[in-house]
Amino acid sequence: MNQLAPADPLCPLDDSAHPQPERAVDSPVDYEYEDPAYRVFIDSLSYLPPEDIEVVRAAYRFGDEAHQGQKRLSGEPYITHPLAVAGALAEWRMDAQAIVAALLHDVMEDTAVGKAQITQRFGKPVADLVDGLSKLDKIESQSYQEAQAENFRKMLMAMARDLRIVLIKLADRRHNLQTMAPLRPDKRRRIARETLEIYAPVANRLGLNNIFRQLQDLSFEHIYPTRFRVLSKAVKAVRGNHRELLSKILDGIHEKLAEVHIEAGVFGREKSLYSIYRKMAEKHLSFSQVLDIYGFRIVVKDIDTCYITLGALHSRFKPVPGKFKDYIAIPKVNGYQSLHSTLIGPYGTPIEIQIRTQAMHHLAEEGIASHWLYKDSEESGANLQNKMHTWLQSLLELQSVIGNSSEFLEHVKVDLYSDEVYVFTPKGKILALPHGATVIDFAYAVHTDIGHRCVAARIDHELIPLSAELTNGDQVEIITAPYANPNPAWLGYVKTSRARSRIRQFLRGVQMDGASSLGEKMLHQELQALGVKPEEVPAAVWERVIHESGGKNRRDLYSNVGMRRSLAAVVAHRLADYREAPQHPAKAAEPLLIRGTEGMAIQLASCCQPIPGDPIIGLLRKDQGLRIHTHACPEVRKSRSTEPQNWIHVEWEPDPGQLFDVRIKVTARNVLGMLGRIAIRLAELGVNIDYVNKDRKEPGLLTDIHFLIQVSGRAHLASLMRSLRHITDVVRIMREQESS
Repeated sequence: MNQLAPADPLCPLDDSAHPQPERAVDSPVDYEYEDPAYRVFIDSLSYLPPEDIEVVRAAYRFGDEAHQGQKRLSGEPYITHPLAVAGALAEWRMDAQAIVAALLHDVMEDTAVGKAQITQRFGKPVADLVDGLSKLDKIESQSYQEAQAENFRKMLMAMARDLRIVLIKLADRRHNLQTMAPLRPDKRRRIARETLEIYAPVANRLGLNNIFRQLQDLSFEHIYPTRFRVLSKAVKAVRGNHRELLSKILDGIHEKLAEVHIEAGVFGREKSLYSIYRKMAEKHLSFSQVLDIYGFRIVVKDIDTCYITLGALHSRFKPVPGKFKDYIAIPKVNGYQSLHSTLIGPYGTPIEIQIRTQAMHHLAEEGIASHWLYKDSEESGANLQNKMHTWLQSLLELQSVIGNSSEFLEHVKVDLYSDEVYVFTPKGKILALPHGATVIDFAYAVHTDIGHRCVAARIDHELIPLSAELTNGDQVEIITAPYANPNPAWLGYVKTSRARSRIRQFLRGVQMDGASSLGEKMLHQELQALGVKPEEVPAAVWERVIHESGGKNRRDLYSNVGMRRSLAAVVAHRLADYREAPQHPAKAAEPLLIRGTEGMAIQLASCCQPIPGDPIIGLLRKDQGLRIHTHACPEVRKSRSTEPQNWIHVEWEPDPGQLFDVRIKVTARNVLGMLGRIAIRLAELGVNIDYVNKDRKEPGLLTDIHFLIQVSGRAHLASLMRSLRHITDVVRIMREQESS
């Protein structure tokens, strides 16, 4: 049975408190004069047209009636919570639809009101916003972590449709943290940790700096209340002790700016308690060793003045080498722009300064909310919204190829926590990527086709491997080949959700193709054993079996068989059920013919590296496709008796028409030029060497040289081994396998 979890942790859900659907939602009570908080809220909506304010009044009455009888653990009426959330949105000057959705954001979870009622009363856009904010029905078998991951996944999907959802959600989370005192300590810590791990990084990614800092400090207070109190007291003490020093620095900045005729607003800035604590923890510092608790923010009229101001202050206070960052020329991923520099102030005290324009300041503090809040930030806010939509779309693509919500959440955290590196295309375009991003991430950031076809890369004109991590200022050139394809190993070192989703999507398509081909062969083999020809099975029977397997067409059915989600024998018997008696005499199934590595569904086992001519057998496991082993492989000896149902009879096609990897070991005397002579002979035989490794031995003694080469089959291997034996000083040649 599904049950709804209360949206607000301070309001335990009580079915007896639910309002009945037939109750009127228009209340005769004059809210205007009964509740001071409501009056303040309505007064804050003066920027909206009168008709919109009336809609908000109606939404408040509707929500109050719906939550009638519900109270928070503090004893307050439940409506105080949605009212506070809506008030936060009014501070951002959000539109009426968003404010109405904030007032109603819990009614679908905690009351009997459904989406249809909200749609009828306030319109579909509002109903969609409320629905996007509502949690999923919690299945009893889900763990708390699984339920939270799934809820976050749903919220991201809703955010991709409408960014107002995340603003409501973050305001909701902030108010819950501000009013969590009545909750049990363990529950407070759990909610606070979830906020630090997910919601605060989301706020940071969206450029919502004010709410980002508030979420961090509130979470810190609930997780480590004693540390919070001690650190808060220490910061207050420093604030008093350093008042004279800070005043001296402020006077020096004002004097220098006046000297060069620059009009600017200068503000002191105190680090948040959580950022101080995190710096102490990460760098193992005591509080007295954290010197940059205070900084200064300088707001000027335009970009040119930002750089003039920087030069003026560098002439007054000496800059610290390596402590300058230009986020104006190269903005952060979340749109943040400022000049950052650390200067040496009076008594050797380091001072951090930030220089920006008014529009940059608005965007830095309120992020995507500045689009609604400030006219001077409309253009930059709209650009940030476009960037955020692009990011959210990449997450949607990732979730479409990752079925597990917990795994999806872990991948999203990589995007949220990473600092950025800034790299250049050959044409000078700047790309911002997460710290630790590789050449593969860069290729997919340029274009999906570039990522799919990349085979090598150059950084500053020097060839580097695709797994190389990028650093600030790298100029990256991708080398492509028309027939190259993504490698599954890339998933082990890509960082961005965009690259990961594109690679997974491609590999899933390749896997489907290979699995479909393999499944078709396996199913036809089983039908043959039953004396049934596939073309004789009526179309209606095919449709029924496909539907029962959960597929849409024969390709889906074949893929399920190829990936062993459905057993070939079981499917074959269902298809053969159309007849009363066998129309053809049953006979032993013929072996499955393979050419080698066919897509991702058929792979040659790396432990024994079978080649044409070797007796082979196939191991079929669910979701892994078919792995081909030699009969002599230790893996076959170990598991054939324990899982006989997973092994199937396979044989090589007469002419596979491709080359196969094989390892050989050449034992020879360690004399000058020995390796070169062997390599030349292999080249003369037209054999490609993929890898070579030579054991270290004293000159004149026997040494082993290990080769990974490509051959067409067992006969080809025997021929080249005979040729190598004729080389002087070669003592022994043998084929190698991985140790079991």
